[in-house]
Amino acid sequence: MAVPKRRVSKSRAAKRRTHYKVELKRPVKDSDGTWKMPHNINPNTGEYKSDT
Repeated sequence: MAVPKRRVSKSRAAKRRTHYKVELKRPVKDSDGTWKMPHNINPNTGEYKSDT
């Protein structure tokens, strides 16, 4: 079983974790020309999927 010989410092662990970032969702332009967030209902038309 692999066990670390020494304790990993907080700064070293944080440096390793910096590459795991969450990307923000970008708004998309709907068929009626309005912008909405992906995977959400368009508040103007009430439609879920745009017909583009």
